Amino acid sequence: MRTAFLLAALLGGAMLHAQCDGTRYFNQIFNDYYVTENIVYGSNLNWQGESVDLLLDVYRPYGENQTFERPLVIVVHGGSFLGGSKNEQDVVPISRDLAKMGYVTASINYRLGIDPLGALFNGEVEFTQAVIRGFHDGKAAIRYFRKTVEEDGNPYGIDPNKIFMLGVSAGGFIALHNAYLTDESQIPPVVDQSLPGLEGGIEGNTGHAGYSSALQGVVNIAGAIGDNTWLSAGAAPLLSFHGDQDGTVPYTTGAPLGGLVPITVFGSAPIHEQAESAGLLNCLVTHPGADHVPHVSNAAYYDTTRAITANFLGHLTCPTVPLDCEYREVTLDVQEVENESVKVFPNPARDVLNIRKKGAAGTEVEVYDISGRIVLNARMVGDQHVLPIQHLPAGTYVLRLVSSLQVETTRFIKD
Repeated sequence: MRTAFLLAALLGGAMLHAQCDGTRYFNQIFNDYYVTENIVYGSNLNWQGESVDLLLDVYRPYGENQTFERPLVIVVHGGSFLGGSKNEQDVVPISRDLAKMGYVTASINYRLGIDPLGALFNGEVEFTQAVIRGFHDGKAAIRYFRKTVEEDGNPYGIDPNKIFMLGVSAGGFIALHNAYLTDESQIPPVVDQSLPGLEGGIEGNTGHAGYSSALQGVVNIAGAIGDNTWLSAGAAPLLSFHGDQDGTVPYTTGAPLGGLVPITVFGSAPIHEQAESAGLLNCLVTHPGADHVPHVSNAAYYDTTRAITANFLGHLTCPTVPLDCEYREVTLDVQEVENESVKVFPNPARDVLNIRKKGAAGTEVEVYDISGRIVLNARMVGDQHVLPIQHLPAGTYVLRLVSSLQVETTRFIKD
């Protein structure tokens, strides 16, 4: 038995060393990902008292024969608790890219909506209750994955001791509260916890009671928290990105949505002041002059977000790799060899790009900019497809044809 234990320890150490070579989790070492969509991870009552199933999509590296458990990043979309979804551009690109770095990612939906009449007379109550509903749903998503490890044979291949949460805007609120709102006494008194859908104390009733909802790290993109003093010694490490001219969620302290929501929240600047005071591992990336979530519409901001997120999560996954909060160029998955079976013309192109590939009917077409962000997608209806590109900025792009059998890649130039 002792020999078997020593052998397992040696094999585990070798596996960890192979994972933590400074490439996996930091660069895109896989050419593709695959996604399992619309998994029900929980259910609860929305603001109208209706029961809703909550869904998530799981992204995993494509082509890897899994022999070890991978870190999980739960990704939470924005939308001011009124809209947005797991399929939006604020969360899908980073979910895909992290999967191609070797992570498992899960983009989740959560309960949306507020009572408009109640918001008219008491916006503080309605908005705060919306945050708590999302907070409870985020906790259930964490518990769901730990439950699948214990009860279902770990179908997603995750490491239950390395679960991180990345949230954008409203999703940033959810991620921050999941990490640092840790006691029922911290739930604001304006929240009536006896109301259907708000019951269950700190953990809520969205599902999978009994499993831990602890996080090992948080990435906050333009979110805020109800009280920055909730960050205390020993809490989870934190990375934040925030524009210092954000008019939707304050970078400092103030009211969200340009003052329309009558509550005071703490943005990334005071959050990280408290993180420093509490001795937490933390990085704050301030975008000077930028407004709300600039990575959605600007490739350079997205490139920075992807790179430093990989630095941060890579260090938390592999502590032997030093933490670097600065930008670096990420090695992308793009194949450099032109695929001769895919014809694109004219090249360079200005308004439309013709794509020709024999037997390609039904194949997905994806166009990526040089930062690796998807900017256009379509579906081939025959052996030839005309793709409008007049709205794309001039530059070099990567075109990928994705079928159930293979992924083929080529490049084109937009004049």
